[in-house]
Amino acid sequence: MTDVPFSIQWSSTMAWVFAIALISTLLLKFVLASRQIRHVARHRASVPSAFADRITLPAHQKAADYTITQARFGLIELAWGAALTIGWTLLGGLQLLNQQLLALLPAGLWQELALLAVFTLLGSLIELPFSLYKTFVIEQNFGFNKTTPGLWLKDGLKALVVGALIGLPLAGLILWMMAATGAYWWLWTWAVWMGFNLLMMLVYPTWIAPWFNQFKPLDNPELQSRVQALMARCGFSAKGFFVMDGSKRSAHANAYFTGFGAAKRVVFYDTLLEQLNAAEVDAVLAHELGHFKHRHIRKRMVSLFALSLIGFALLGWLSSQVWFYTGLGVVPNLSGNNDALALLLFMLALPQFTSFVTPLFSQLSRRHEFEADAYAVAQTNGQDLASALLKLYKDNASTLTPDPWYVKFYYSHPPASERLSRMAGALSAP
Repeated sequence: MTDVPFSIQWSSTMAWVFAIALISTLLLKFVLASRQIRHVARHRASVPSAFADRITLPAHQKAADYTITQARFGLIELAWGAALTIGWTLLGGLQLLNQQLLALLPAGLWQELALLAVFTLLGSLIELPFSLYKTFVIEQNFGFNKTTPGLWLKDGLKALVVGALIGLPLAGLILWMMAATGAYWWLWTWAVWMGFNLLMMLVYPTWIAPWFNQFKPLDNPELQSRVQALMARCGFSAKGFFVMDGSKRSAHANAYFTGFGAAKRVVFYDTLLEQLNAAEVDAVLAHELGHFKHRHIRKRMVSLFALSLIGFALLGWLSSQVWFYTGLGVVPNLSGNNDALALLLFMLALPQFTSFVTPLFSQLSRRHEFEADAYAVAQTNGQDLASALLKLYKDNASTLTPDPWYVKFYYSHPPASERLSRMAGALSAP
């Protein structure tokens, strides 16, 4: 730990910098969400001319209303999240929780592990009303929710059990390494964290996901033949093709690859197979193959590894600075470990300083989507991909008229107008 007089000088500075960063981030997100609401509402009355022959006015207005409702609720979540962050930090919530646990448990690994566990549990409980409202009010009102209160509760309990079985041992290992591996603990901890993420990519598809959903082998002969031919033509292999019972919980549709290496598998939502014909499903799969062909998954993993290494190095430095704790409303133990406090404060503070990178990653993701679209157009009938995407935009109530600045900041996928326009250009090119 740095000396106390120096830390006192810096703690107030840290508090002000954090408060300014939090308020700036909050205002930026409020402005963007407000722009989105106004822009979508302004274009609600008529279908864009490019889609007028394929999208009905009621479908367009449903998408607009769904988008606006989500954005307005997002403003409430945003304000509540900011208030909660201030409560945990500058108003002393985390300090109080830590002191309460120290009164029950001796300082050390078990008390720190309890702090992480109780903080996580309290956070989950606080989020429950928001989850309930989104599922049983917003999704229900727009016809997307298919889950029942019983199934929702069962999923929550399963997630709690899985989180405890996996999260507690991992958290215990990280806390032990922070205390036992010296000045470069952050490097060893980063290596363990990355190894855990890679392991989960192998374990999750086979052992965890089936605990929440049923995965049945694809039994459509025509579609299976098309998919196998496409995979062979593109030089890909997978452990299997599966259909997931997504309709048990939601009307939203999707398809994805999961796992890597020998554990890689293709998963179709049953809702997707209900909405698209075989050729369209083929085209959607080709788009997913495009991500692998262009090594997008690998590039994102490398980026994650690099950014997380920087994050762990920064945490390694901050955890030794008294002003980092006191500036965020916590009195550290000057003669013992504060590793759990450092982890929690870092997770609470970091998002307030990193919002500026969101549009950079969004732009990169949109570029990857364009590349995957181009690959799909080259490998399948581009008209089928365009038709499939338009159906998915319609069935998922995705607005056709998002605010351009909101798109630049948040959208990981290009708007329908941009994707279909670029596809049309590729199809008409000689």
